[in-house]
Amino acid sequence: MYTQAFNVKELYLAHFGVREFPFSITPDTSFFFSSGGADEALTTLLIAARTGEGFIKITGEVGTGKTLLCRMLVADLEKDFKVAYIPNPYLEPMALFLELATELGVDIDQNNLPSQHQLLRALTLRLLDIARSGQRAVICLDEAQAMPIETLEALRLLTNLETEKRKLLQVIIFGQPELDIKLNHPSVRQLKQRITFDYCLSPMSGNELDYYIHHRLEVAGYRGKALFTPWALWMIQLWTKRVPRLVNVISHKAMLSAFGKGNKSVGLLDVVAAANDTGSMRIQPFSGKLGYLFFFVVACSFGWVYIK
Repeated sequence: MYTQAFNVKELYLAHFGVREFPFSITPDTSFFFSSGGADEALTTLLIAARTGEGFIKITGEVGTGKTLLCRMLVADLEKDFKVAYIPNPYLEPMALFLELATELGVDIDQNNLPSQHQLLRALTLRLLDIARSGQRAVICLDEAQAMPIETLEALRLLTNLETEKRKLLQVIIFGQPELDIKLNHPSVRQLKQRITFDYCLSPMSGNELDYYIHHRLEVAGYRGKALFTPWALWMIQLWTKRVPRLVNVISHKAMLSAFGKGNKSVGLLDVVAAANDTGSMRIQPFSGKLGYLFFFVVACSFGWVYIK
């Protein structure tokens, strides 16, 4: 079974002339696309981190590329920062401190865990060592909307650690819009006041989607003519609202549809099939103006193919 699946993969890659799947939803930094929003957010983060700001927040809807942006930031900062990356901050305060200690290289006896006070002291000494070495320490937390209120407050206590000149630890949090609701809780109002940089990551703009798809295909090794027809691109934009993760899901499934038919290009009906195969985007029975519009588009596309 494994060999058969491997052979299908190889046939798929050879069919489209690519080295790897161009629309995987795994946040691979080699596929990072410098859209206007992503570029601005990354620049904001790098400037804020290098100027020593204590608390930075990035929010965005599901699928807008926060995790990929976080990984791009970590890869850049690791050159001259000591970075602690915590992808799942759904932790109690003590668990967060332990995770941070491990990331920063604090020696912890797992058989005789320290108290919270002892752990904070050990973290402070480690952060002072990092500062003396000429480095800066930064913690990047992804999916911060899942963080308990008590842990958010504990995070604020960490930003109290400072020398006369600067903070010993900078904090960058990435989260969905629900994070803003959580930060409005009265018990963490002091933390909210300390957020000096705040950026909201948006979906791509209309004219960026074509470039995004072309970019991912090119990174994957594609060198042929336009793989997606204009109507296919239009339909992808219509259903995904230009959210990168949804674009990846629909584009990948549409390519599978074209591959199954032996076609070298991806057409409108392949995108329709992909949307129907995706639960969150499944097309409802057409009615009213939307139905007329859809059938008009399909008729026009087939008419154009016939004329060509």
